[in-house]
Amino acid sequence: MVRLSNILDDEWENRINLAACYHLADHFGWSDIIWNHITAKTSKNKNTFLINKFGLRYDEITASNLLEIDLEGNVINGEGDINYTGFVIHGAVHKAKQNIHCVMHTHSRAGLAISCLKMGLEPIIQDAAMFHNRVSYHEWEGMSTNLEECERLSKSLGNNKAMILRNHGLLTCGDSVSETFMLMYYLERACKNQLDTYSTGLKLNKPSDNLLEFAA
Repeated sequence: MVRLSNILDDEWENRINLAACYHLADHFGWSDIIWNHITAKTSKNKNTFLINKFGLRYDEITASNLLEIDLEGNVINGEGDINYTGFVIHGAVHKAKQNIHCVMHTHSRAGLAISCLKMGLEPIIQDAAMFHNRVSYHEWEGMSTNLEECERLSKSLGNNKAMILRNHGLLTCGDSVSETFMLMYYLERACKNQLDTYSTGLKLNKPSDNLLEFAA
């Protein structure tokens, strides 16, 4: 990995952390060939964010080949193109939530399954309690190629840091790359556990709302 000569220390650290997150996502099986994205602010002093170059697998992402784009989707630094749907989804959050540093979106098997269920996510295990009344939902609008959807995505997310995109997948965001990854890890696990538990067909022992709120 070669450090780009025009990159300051804080941006380089953000690039390293984001590239590492791509590789972790690939390790856990959350990648989708060349689709999906994880984005992060370039630095505290820039109103731009970093995104993967379209056409690269997650395991090919490095700190130096990430693209820097502005809030209009224009490539500011780097060579290559972006997937416009990624800009629409991630740009919606970065534009509206100045406190958010990182955004992660997946099409995992468990996440897709839960996104198709009318009931959505049901926190029935301890690890999932953090999402009790803290998961937003956004109705599917087809391929996210319309900039007008940005405002609706942001409105759907509200003040939460986790969102289920109906019939589409999962999204988490956070104050850091590590927080965003951690939220996705446990959201994904909550989805898997719900599917596994309901597949038994047996009567469930559901925690009360009061207990879930306390645990959250």
